Amino acid sequence: MTYENLDRKLVNALLGDGRASLRSLGEDLDVSVTTVSNHLSTLEEEGIINGYTPKVDYDALGYDVTAIIQLKVEGSSLPEVTENLKKHKQMISVYEVTGDYDIIAVGKFTDTDGMNAQIKELLTDPEINESNTSVVLNTASEHEQFELDLE
Repeated sequence: MTYENLDRKLVNALLGDGRASLRSLGEDLDVSVTTVSNHLSTLEEEGIINGYTPKVDYDALGYDVTAIIQLKVEGSSLPEVTENLKKHKQMISVYEVTGDYDIIAVGKFTDTDGMNAQIKELLTDPEINESNTSVVLNTASEHEQFELDLE
């Protein structure tokens, strides 16, 4: 029996159904439950699979304002500002980037007043030199994952 690309096939199967049982994964991949379990454990131990979580439609829960916040910060303060942003529960993504800005954060808010208050709170940080905020008008794609190539 060959296990060529089994890990990638397993990841792709879980991307399709993160709640699939070991038995159904084994059947779909034509391997034993034990093999699936062992490979899955290895993927988790190596940090390739970091957990299992539901896909939440924040718009349906009233978080229908999405903001892209770009920040310029003092160079030595970049890690501190990034950590501070990560602590805000409504910041769903925080990136250190190259280009005109140092940090890009994506936040979800229930209304523009909540967004405005959050941004004003962020701007009290003396290490933030400049900001630019864009409000998303329409979400074409969000939180999409992609299947791995089977080399």
